[in-house]
Amino acid sequence: MTAESTPEPGIPGDSGTTGPRHRAKGRRRKTRGGHKGLKIAAWTAAGIVVLGGTGAGYLYFKLNGNIKSVDIDQALGTDRPTKVDNGSENILVLGSDTRSGSNKKLGGGADDGSARSDTAMIVHIYEGHKKASVVSIPRDTLVDRPECTDTDGKVHDAARMAMFNSAYSTGGAACAVKTVESLTGIRMDHYLEVDFSGFQKLIDELGGVDVTTTKNITDHDSHLNLKAGTHTLTGKQALGLVRTRHGVGDGSDLGRIQLQQAFIKALINQIKDVDVFGNPKKLYDLANTATNAVTTDSDLGNVNKLMSFANGLKGISSKNMTMVTMPVQYDPQDANRVLVDEAKAKVVWKALENDRAIPKSATKGTATGQAEGVVTAS
Repeated sequence: MTAESTPEPGIPGDSGTTGPRHRAKGRRRKTRGGHKGLKIAAWTAAGIVVLGGTGAGYLYFKLNGNIKSVDIDQALGTDRPTKVDNGSENILVLGSDTRSGSNKKLGGGADDGSARSDTAMIVHIYEGHKKASVVSIPRDTLVDRPECTDTDGKVHDAARMAMFNSAYSTGGAACAVKTVESLTGIRMDHYLEVDFSGFQKLIDELGGVDVTTTKNITDHDSHLNLKAGTHTLTGKQALGLVRTRHGVGDGSDLGRIQLQQAFIKALINQIKDVDVFGNPKKLYDLANTATNAVTTDSDLGNVNKLMSFANGLKGISSKNMTMVTMPVQYDPQDANRVLVDEAKAKVVWKALENDRAIPKSATKGTATGQAEGVVTAS
């Protein structure tokens, strides 16, 4: 998968900003798909179902060894937005499109040794941990990427009008967090990531996810073929659904985000019906899969902390979760790219900073995909 993604040509665009811009040089290559809005899905499955509220103390040593973590705080230092002490939390849930290891067959494309953040979501947990807002950041957004230092101590130069998902491929998780904090002015309290194979295994361990599709969805790139109707998606099918771009709608990343958000709500609804606590083997299998699938910031890098964090999220249902896409407009110079709608985005970020609900007016009149309502919870 390339760092650049290319929706179908001819998507109408509205201007979101004005003024001259400088684009990074280089020839665009055709994308081969690859996504993982899976991220938050895997986080939800892993955290709420597997770890939240369980007494799996006997598994700690084994499961601790599974968890991968990165020291975001050390890499970013003190030049960050101030942490807001109002009881809320912000989590950057990220998915990379690495093709290495077991992900190569699932993701398609060549293993070029790099990875990009195909899905990025800011999850805001409100004070009291009974409600949440999720803001998806389109990977095709052109942003000013700040100078950042990766977790190996290497400094990466700033770049103007760079693809948002290039931050991860440039400097890994730390650079992705730095870019999001620069974009929003909001401090990310935590970081979570999951990969292709981990997501697929989690869904299979959960017994699949029930969804209803209102249209046929066929996408050879993401290996998906669903007729309109009700389905219990396997891990492979779920992965195909959250990755599909050309299978339905206008072929844009904004449409794919709509499918991902619908799938996440279906997953959250179904999690409550999964009986893992009466089945020790199922509990262990889920915990083992989940802890192998996720990468966290170092503050969540052991089972005790991850369990405590997840336990605080159990009260959030899909009905108490608002999901929006960061306000953007199509780039008038390139219909395959989007630009931040600065005025409306500021309304979103200010609402989260002050632990308030995101006003509906903040996303009214912004660019959107054409996959709304194609997938619903069964």
